[in-house]
Amino acid sequence: MTAQLAPSILSADFGRLAEEIAAVERGGATVVHVDVMDGHFVPNLTIGPPVVRSLRKATRLPLDCHLMIENADRYLDAFVDAGASWISLHVEALVHLQRALAHLRGRGVRAGVALNPSTPLSALEELLPELDYVLVMSVNPGFSGQSFLPGSVEKIRRLRAAIQQRGLSVTIEVDGGVDVGNARLLCEAGAEVLVAGQAVFGQADPEAAARRLLEAAR
Repeated sequence: MTAQLAPSILSADFGRLAEEIAAVERGGATVVHVDVMDGHFVPNLTIGPPVVRSLRKATRLPLDCHLMIENADRYLDAFVDAGASWISLHVEALVHLQRALAHLRGRGVRAGVALNPSTPLSALEELLPELDYVLVMSVNPGFSGQSFLPGSVEKIRRLRAAIQQRGLSVTIEVDGGVDVGNARLLCEAGAEVLVAGQAVFGQADPEAAARRLLEAAR
C-alpha cells in the first residue's frame, strides 16, 4: 500500500500557514491534518471552524480535522460547513458516537474514530463497519513534539488484521511522534496515513522534510 502524508499544522508557523501548506504539498503531502483541542478533553487549546474556513481557501487538499473536544456532536456541522473533508471523533469523549458518525457520513465527509494509547481496539468492535478510517494515537493527545509510544506498532498490526478479517476497507491513520525513523515500520504494520508535525513543519525546510518522510515510508 502507498503511504499518505498528513502534516499537522499544530507545528506550523501560523503567520505563514498558507505558504507552509503549499511547501508540504510540493513535498508530496496529500492531506492536511488539523488538531482541534478544547482545553477540557485534552490540556491544550487550539483552533476552531474559522481557521478551518481560512485553510479551505488556502489549499485544495483534504482537511483532516481531529476533534479532541468534549460534546463534539454539537460542532460537527460547523466544521463540515467550514470545509472539513475528514473528521475523527474520540471514542473516549462522545457518548452517542454511532449517531455522530452517521451524521458525518450523511453530510458527505469521511468519518473516523480516534483511539487514545490506553484505549483497546475492542472499543471499535461494533463501529468498525461504519468507519472510513481509524486514527491510532501513538502519543497521548494534547501537545506536539512528544515521543512515539512503541506499543502503537503492534496495535496497528492487530487493527489491520481485524479489518482484513472482516473484509472491510477502513483506512488506518497514525498520529504522534511519527518521523523518518519509524515511518516504514508503521506502514509495514498497516498504517496508510502518517500524521507528522515536528518531523515536517518543525524542520527548516518543510518541503524537503515531507519528501524525506515519504521516501522513508516507502
